[in-house]
Amino acid sequence: MNIDNKIKKNEELPRLIKRYQQYLRLEKSLSDNTYDAYMTDLDKLLSFLLIEQIDVREATMEHLETFIASLHDIGITARSQARILSGIKSFFNFLIITDRITIDPSELIEGPKIGLKLPEVLSLQEVDAIISAVDLSKNEGQRNRAMLETLYSCGLRVSELVNLKLSDMYFDEEFVRVTGKGDKQRLVPISQRAIKEIRLYLMDRNAGRIKQGYEDFVFLARWGNNISRIQVFQLIKELVGRAGITKNISPHTFRHSFATHLLEGGANLRVIQCMLGHESIATTEIYTHIDKRMLRAEIIEHHPRNIKYRKEKGQ
Repeated sequence: MNIDNKIKKNEELPRLIKRYQQYLRLEKSLSDNTYDAYMTDLDKLLSFLLIEQIDVREATMEHLETFIASLHDIGITARSQARILSGIKSFFNFLIITDRITIDPSELIEGPKIGLKLPEVLSLQEVDAIISAVDLSKNEGQRNRAMLETLYSCGLRVSELVNLKLSDMYFDEEFVRVTGKGDKQRLVPISQRAIKEIRLYLMDRNAGRIKQGYEDFVFLARWGNNISRIQVFQLIKELVGRAGITKNISPHTFRHSFATHLLEGGANLRVIQCMLGHESIATTEIYTHIDKRMLRAEIIEHHPRNIKYRKEKGQ
């Protein structure tokens, strides 16, 4: 497709969406709640396709399957996936009956099985309660608070957390370089609150014992080497009990909560996937499609930690 046709298609899309809105209101007579849900679901799909540089009228079944799979990856429940798919099918049906497309790519896509149990998700209040349960009077208290803020702020796997290096921390730019599965690296924005807690911890860390060979690790155990995955699991189990939370919580719960809170706040689905470092998209080439400034802006705008921090600062 030449550039003139691309520009023309981009200009047509707003008119197409407006016509679809009229269709839902006037011809389908949807309730306000159903109408809002359909438009929200369509916006998620359009945002996904925009970053993939795919016109919605040229979307294939494979594109839609990738989109639906990405919803599962970030912890969206099967019931919510089914509702989102219903809204998408409605839009493609509209494209068919108005002769915008000749083949419906959503026709053969089956909805997810309802009832599959997905990992627990913490509310923002529960995240606060767990972090507040850290005993700062203990020597390792500030370290523990900094670890949990980083875990939640960046949506890290526990293995990524315990292997963070000082040389991977770019506080002035508010980014962290994370080494994930298969030694694939990605840049992840980090909240100002997490940076503050880490800097407070580093004063204690640098004054304590550090074993040779572990000088570059951020989070150290009391004997001077990097903290283990088991220690993080045990810490979270202890704090969850102290906070009076009865859910089955693990370090991975913070990661799912991170993704869910961002999505609920309106962050772009593709950006969330990039932040999580999912193998299907988290290669170094992803940054040729997602500008790092846009990535950071999405997280700053939508992450609950940043929203709360701005309110506290009166910004």
